[in-house]
Amino acid sequence: MATTEAVRDYWNRHVHDLEITTHPVGSRGFFDDLDQYHFEKLHHLLRLVAFDGYRGRSVLEVGCGAGVDLARFARGGAAVTGVDLAQSAIELARANFAQQGLQGAFEVADGERLPFPDNCFDLVYAHGVVQYTANPQRLVDECRRVLKPGGEAVFQVYNRVSWLNGLSKLMKVGLEHDDAPVLRKFSSGEFRRLVRGFSEVRIVPERFPVKSRLHGGWKGAVYNGVFVRVFNALPRALVRRFGWHLLAFCRKAGKEDGLPTAD
Repeated sequence: MATTEAVRDYWNRHVHDLEITTHPVGSRGFFDDLDQYHFEKLHHLLRLVAFDGYRGRSVLEVGCGAGVDLARFARGGAAVTGVDLAQSAIELARANFAQQGLQGAFEVADGERLPFPDNCFDLVYAHGVVQYTANPQRLVDECRRVLKPGGEAVFQVYNRVSWLNGLSKLMKVGLEHDDAPVLRKFSSGEFRRLVRGFSEVRIVPERFPVKSRLHGGWKGAVYNGVFVRVFNALPRALVRRFGWHLLAFCRKAGKEDGLPTAD
């Protein structure tokens, strides 16, 4: 079983989506490229996540990386905190916020052992971290612990029964970060069991094919020129459950549920 130290070492040496930019790491062009590419391939986040809906409320991102998503919450008026296991990620997030004139608190911390008291955040956002952590259940439980009663959590994992997982095997093309110490894929049922401690859970399959800048050659040409177009021409109702990402929108039990809560 991979250790937390192994996971930390890997992510200290790897910057997510680094291949899509030619700008120096930490420059404004670098962060602008990360933001553009991130929301180009994950355009569904702008529809599903209320980045501007937490004005005056507290948001924690677990596994914040370079702070691309967290900056959206900050621009929307939220009081934001970002934690990441990797020191290199925290340094990038601080630089990203400083260059945009945004306020945020950042700390190197393990998502499985969050350094915060119970019941202190309105939203915990953990997009793209559960599948890479040594103990996913512990991380999910920690996120629920630090949520205020009635607070919300957003998690994202990789769907094992997905178009991309099947295509990668068929075309013999590795998945991004498939050399990470931990890379888990979940069925919808497994993911639902992982978040069963919340009072309400809505799971949404997403991340359908978009053109890739990362793959070239004949495989990239077939993918971009044929597969993306054909797949997206299919009725979404037929293929929705095969989305590469599974997102869980969760709510922690509150007073309205008739359960005791801490004030």
